Amino acid sequence: MKKWIRNGTIVTASDTYQADILIEGDKVVAIGSNLDGKDAEVIDATGYYVFPGGIDPHTHLDMPFGGTVTSDNFYTGTKAAAFGGTTSIIDFCLTNKGEPLHSSISTWHEKARGKAVIDYGFHLMVSDANDQVLEELGAVVRNEGITSLKVFMAYKNVLMADDETLFKTLVRAKELGALVQVHAENGDVLDYLIKQAIAKGQTDPVYHAYTRPPEAEGEATGRAIALTALADAQLYVVHVSCAEAVRRIAEAREKGWNVYGETCPQYLVLDITYLQKPGFEGAKYVWSPPLREKWNQDVLWSALKNGILQTVGSDHCSFNFSGQKELGLGDFTKIPNGGPIIEDRMRLLFSEGVAKDKISLNQFVDMTSTKVAKLFGMFPQKGTIVVGSDADIVLFDPTVKRTISVETHHMNVDYNPFEGMVVNGDIISVLSRGSFVIRDQQFVGQAGAGRFVKRSTFARP
Repeated sequence: MKKWIRNGTIVTASDTYQADILIEGDKVVAIGSNLDGKDAEVIDATGYYVFPGGIDPHTHLDMPFGGTVTSDNFYTGTKAAAFGGTTSIIDFCLTNKGEPLHSSISTWHEKARGKAVIDYGFHLMVSDANDQVLEELGAVVRNEGITSLKVFMAYKNVLMADDETLFKTLVRAKELGALVQVHAENGDVLDYLIKQAIAKGQTDPVYHAYTRPPEAEGEATGRAIALTALADAQLYVVHVSCAEAVRRIAEAREKGWNVYGETCPQYLVLDITYLQKPGFEGAKYVWSPPLREKWNQDVLWSALKNGILQTVGSDHCSFNFSGQKELGLGDFTKIPNGGPIIEDRMRLLFSEGVAKDKISLNQFVDMTSTKVAKLFGMFPQKGTIVVGSDADIVLFDPTVKRTISVETHHMNVDYNPFEGMVVNGDIISVLSRGSFVIRDQQFVGQAGAGRFVKRSTFARP
């Protein structure tokens, strides 16, 4: 059936204009005025912005970590994402040393199959760069459509890879056209600082931040960039939280190196004082890198506005406060790292960024959708509104206000880190490939409707 979106204001990364959109099947087939909407369902977008669907480049659904598993699976997580205006996610597929990469990929496909309500892709973790892994990466990138690789520089003895593994991955990625991502913290230094804190009886949640200083993030970011330059490869630094890391990325980009950066809403609106909440409340805000001193927020907003950082991901990694975060009572090292962010990513960026004149409306679309699509091989199928693109579309009302709360969110978790925050603007309806997932703020989607997206190799945006 055809759909005809009328009277809205279309906003892309480059343009803002009044036009109608005609959808047939799962594609946009016409944009303009005086369209032939005969036999089409009319969708009135008067007073709304019409955005391309958001793409969240950084999620962790149904992921084992710290002796437990994230509370959101591919159904609850993608449903919550849709309520927040996101129509595609790229989730992290973890691997195990000594096991074929395809075994892990199959496991992640099983996690998503029959559950995802929006489209999805995978990043692949690389923890070991032996000959077998490097050879298998060829098939992963060329045949599986998984064209981004993740290397952890932190979580020693759990997820962390050494510099040799990172460098070999960068060299291989250059050959294959894959984009390498790094979690940039100096895992050896963190391990030392954490042990020192525990030995001194410093076990409260705030010591999670004190033992992961910004200098360790800045150093690891700089080291990853240096190795990238040596390999003449391409690098994407995830969840940038502090000025030290921003400075390294800015220096690399000034030199013309192929380096990109992502930050997250939590670093833009929350700060280290949340970890200092009385009792064990600070555990709700334990994720890595940790929350920083508030002044870093101005640096991050400036970096987004000036193009030093290109994207905003959620790093959604939800654990219930009761029964999961509480595993770390008396020992902050046992608090599962992560927070529930996926549903509020776009609302927060619009309200705190666009509505407060920190970024433009077009930059908002670029950061939440278009640049992600370009960096991760999904453009122009996704990330924009043009004839021939997937009809992933969000109707957004900039005039309403919403109070963020655990009482009204759709994530499968018992708290919201942004509890009580009032945001300007809200998502009204969301279409994924031409079908409503959210209609007038009600869920009308279907488990299993989301498709796996095979992505193209890296092309400099």
